[in-house]
Amino acid sequence: MPNAVAYMMLLAWPLVSLVLFRRLPLERAILWCIIAGYLLLPPVAEFDLPLVPDMDKFAIPSIMAFGLCTFMLRRPVPLLPRHPAALVLVLLFVFGVIPTVLTNGEPMLFHKIANADPILILNHQLPGLRWRDVGSVMINQVIVLMPFLIARRYLSTPEAHRDLLLALVLGALAYSIPALFEIRFSPQTNVWIYGFFQHDFSQMIRMGGYRPIVFLPHALWLAFFVATALMAAAALARTALPERRWRLGLVCGYLFLLLIGCKSLASLAYGLVFTPVVAFAPLRWQLRMALVLGLIAVIYPMLRNAGLIPTDDVVAYFETISVDRAHSLGFRFDNEAQLLARAAEKPWFGWGGWGRNLILHEESGEILSIPDGRWIIVFGTFGWLGYIAEMGLLALPLVLLAWAARKTSVQSFSPYAAPIALILAATLVDMLLNATLIPFTWMCAGAVLGYAERLIYPGLFRERPALFGGIQAMSSETSAPTKRSVI
Repeated sequence: MPNAVAYMMLLAWPLVSLVLFRRLPLERAILWCIIAGYLLLPPVAEFDLPLVPDMDKFAIPSIMAFGLCTFMLRRPVPLLPRHPAALVLVLLFVFGVIPTVLTNGEPMLFHKIANADPILILNHQLPGLRWRDVGSVMINQVIVLMPFLIARRYLSTPEAHRDLLLALVLGALAYSIPALFEIRFSPQTNVWIYGFFQHDFSQMIRMGGYRPIVFLPHALWLAFFVATALMAAAALARTALPERRWRLGLVCGYLFLLLIGCKSLASLAYGLVFTPVVAFAPLRWQLRMALVLGLIAVIYPMLRNAGLIPTDDVVAYFETISVDRAHSLGFRFDNEAQLLARAAEKPWFGWGGWGRNLILHEESGEILSIPDGRWIIVFGTFGWLGYIAEMGLLALPLVLLAWAARKTSVQSFSPYAAPIALILAATLVDMLLNATLIPFTWMCAGAVLGYAERLIYPGLFRERPALFGGIQAMSSETSAPTKRSVI
């Protein structure tokens, strides 16, 4: 159970956010409010308030960033994107939960037959969704979208892109101190500060050592965070002045060693594959790679549902690399198959919340399945409608950026947009295996979408000076296209 310090940290974060927004430029205040909240606030701990979503380390920073930006700094955040496809997906994401609630009004009852008599004993039940749950679920969807909407408006310039990548690197460097400690002495930071361990400790032991977790929900999340920071450092090193490039090169080497220490095969593969692409590949190849990976992540559930993914062959291949990893992957595939069968009973709108989408014991209600990938969680909870809305919002920025780059000159294209797009694409791929969708992912999607919209609709956002030293006005929009485009 979380201790008093955990709840005090959650209560104190609005004050911390206020200080950030008063003392930092708007872009950096937004970034540190959300990134620092993700890294420092306690996992699992939350305030369960009536009629509203749980207030935790994801919701509180998002609400504070949106509220302070809108009401204190008087910097309005547009709620609807300009591009028609993005507009439709945002509306679908928020209002598409209504049919999910309306089609899941029946409770789920778990009975046990007493002796041989026809007597049923109610052991457990999951409540049905009621009309009042419509408001709660829609509010939750709006909170989830807040980082996306803020980033679309205020983190979609080349300067803001650089700040985003720099914040990611600095956050990883600061986090490396407790992470290295946990690699050496075991993951105990959350226990010492917040009074509990947030996951299964046995999963923190790999390859004869420990995997760090610090204040994140799982060690895999920390490993993936380090992998994205490594990509960000490579992007900054590529655009840095020669006298500073060697320092960022050392940072890349340090983060790569930390990534090895995190003992996550998938995240290590992301680092090995994506970092050289970010560091050396032309921007057009980075955009094409991000687009292809994003589309693969979107269509994977369709192929999986149709039985077109050779899961047995994939597991057999991984057995040649690591028996433990092959076993873990096979376990995920088995759970996916069970959850897909469950989701097929309500394919369009899903089962809703309360764990109704999971495989449950028919008598005790005990959870028998473990949903790892984010896609299977969304698909089972909100059906195809919710899946298309969420994955569409995350993948559409990659499509629009690639499209806009075709008509934009290399000289006027942000050198940081493609690396952020690759980070977003890597997250989409990782979401096939893990539920690593966090507010920072939504910020990356919003930053890419906003930049693509700036290229497609010149003059879309008109900047003005902000209170408390906020963002500076953009001197110009994108320059006129030339014959040599990015793609």
